[in-house]
Amino acid sequence: MSPWQIEIGIVNVYLIKTNDGLVLVDAAWPNKTDAILEGVRQTGHDPADIKHLILTHGHVDHAGCAAEISKRTGAKVYVHAADLELTAKGEAGYDGITVTPGIIPSLVYRLVIRPGGTKYESFLVDKTIANGEILPFANDIEVIHTPGHCAGHVSFLLPQDGILIAGDICSNVMGLSYATINEDRALARESILKVADFPFEQAVFGHGNPLKKRANQLLKERFIDTKLK
Repeated sequence: MSPWQIEIGIVNVYLIKTNDGLVLVDAAWPNKTDAILEGVRQTGHDPADIKHLILTHGHVDHAGCAAEISKRTGAKVYVHAADLELTAKGEAGYDGITVTPGIIPSLVYRLVIRPGGTKYESFLVDKTIANGEILPFANDIEVIHTPGHCAGHVSFLLPQDGILIAGDICSNVMGLSYATINEDRALARESILKVADFPFEQAVFGHGNPLKKRANQLLKERFIDTKLK
């Protein structure tokens, strides 16, 4: 059922079927193009039908294969304007970020994020996307600007399905928690509470498992406490 979740290691990408072809959400780490396209095949679809690639943000683990996927499939690529510098340089540096307090976030940062590097093949986007924009080529997905993790982070609401593609506003690996790293965690919290006011029953994430019931309410309950670390 659309959207299909394709797991690429610890990162999820998503596939949406439309009347005009396929839409891919995010592009994982560099050098994972073959794995992504094989994941598309495993859903019963042909990667050649990918017409659009929409990115939640320009970090290396979400935009890493965007250039290669676009070359192979001809897909048009979309990102928020605030992350254009990242995608044009092909480097999402972590200057100014903070690691979420706790043993697990610290270990993930030291053992996964830092060794993974920040560089990927640069690319020019075909079009920028903005808060409140409706994407007719993607079943009328609504773009929600959700900064905090990074300046150009967006989430995608599928109103017909009652599903939020949250990206990295938070994760759901071992329960709901802040993303391992954020540029501005207080702003990330505001973005989480912002999306929680939208009508959706389910939420899927860049990292971790989906929430299949009461997702907007669960997000609100988890992050409403300003003391949450």
